[in-house]
Amino acid sequence: MSDRGSEQSSGDDPSSSSISDEVWEQFLRDSERDIRKSAPKEPSARAREVTERLKRQQGEPAGWRAGPSLREQEGRAARRRKVWAVVGLPLAIAVAIVAMRPSLIPGDPFGSSSGADTATSPLPDETAAPTAPPSAVAADIPTLAHPFAGSPALRWADGAAGIVLPKATALGAIPKDRVELALQQTKKLLVEANLNPEVVVGAHPDAALAVLDPKQPGLLDELNTGLHKPSKTHDPLSLFSRFDPEDVKLAGKVIKLRGRITFAKGKFEGVAVHADYTFVYPLVRNDGSTEVARTIVRRVIDTELPDPAHYQVTPGRLTLVSYDEDAGNSACDINDGYFHPQFPSDAASDAATGSASPTGPAIDPYDRSRQLRKGPQGCGTVSRT
Repeated sequence: MSDRGSEQSSGDDPSSSSISDEVWEQFLRDSERDIRKSAPKEPSARAREVTERLKRQQGEPAGWRAGPSLREQEGRAARRRKVWAVVGLPLAIAVAIVAMRPSLIPGDPFGSSSGADTATSPLPDETAAPTAPPSAVAADIPTLAHPFAGSPALRWADGAAGIVLPKATALGAIPKDRVELALQQTKKLLVEANLNPEVVVGAHPDAALAVLDPKQPGLLDELNTGLHKPSKTHDPLSLFSRFDPEDVKLAGKVIKLRGRITFAKGKFEGVAVHADYTFVYPLVRNDGSTEVARTIVRRVIDTELPDPAHYQVTPGRLTLVSYDEDAGNSACDINDGYFHPQFPSDAASDAATGSASPTGPAIDPYDRSRQLRKGPQGCGTVSRT
């Protein structure tokens, strides 16, 4: 404190630089107070508790402590709007489509299916005689791309796969393998006589004839006569499905069919097989026309594989016990060994020229619940093709 006035220059007025003791001590007191205020203070217990809590919360997710900031909310909203701008249009289109076609939703939760899927799904195999004709279907016009449109046969089986054989079992003393042989040979007869594409367009049915027993009196002679010199009394159509290759051809490669096949012990100590099938043939003219017609042929045949130990038969060959045929949509009174389908344009032409009207009763060729016609029936019509 004694040195407070030692810094005087020799040229200064002593009275202008002198500081009184009261002023100097006030300066020291003020300085000391300011130093105390600015010095670090020991935190209180409450302050230390809050600080520790904040430190612990540093490891928690921000969303746990507080909601997003306004800027974060705006950013998220902008992202949501951007996503909906991309997804919204396809979703709107999908909603519109479902509104028009609810059945497109898997399971059809609204119960509004029109039955379009079930209307074209294959029918289960026929295991018993039907009790009614097939239900009516939409009257669609058949085309080359869809030759079975507007026909109940759309849901029928395709070709030979539709001839489903029952499981062979022994019939008393007749072993299982003979039952299986009888079933297989009968199926081969049906396939080669009605589904072989070459036979359908007029070829000789050699493979079908090969399963028949040549020792059966008169059978092969009668069938061959009908094939080579067809007539009203020797008609090959009673067993074989054939169309004139100069007139028509198959529309596509598929022939539809439906029916059943059963077996039992026969009259000749052998295996008797009963088959009842309806075949549907889609056809077009050979003149380049795209008009499609369908001919429906129902066949009921009974065969037997006799026991060669008791009868003079050819082992493994079938005896043809009976065979009946009924055709729908084929011209009457033509005995050339071919079916002749009538096309829609033919009916219009006949009406325009005043051709004679059919005289027989109308039938539904798809009705498998009816018995086949017996005896003269006249030239009838079909209710649908």
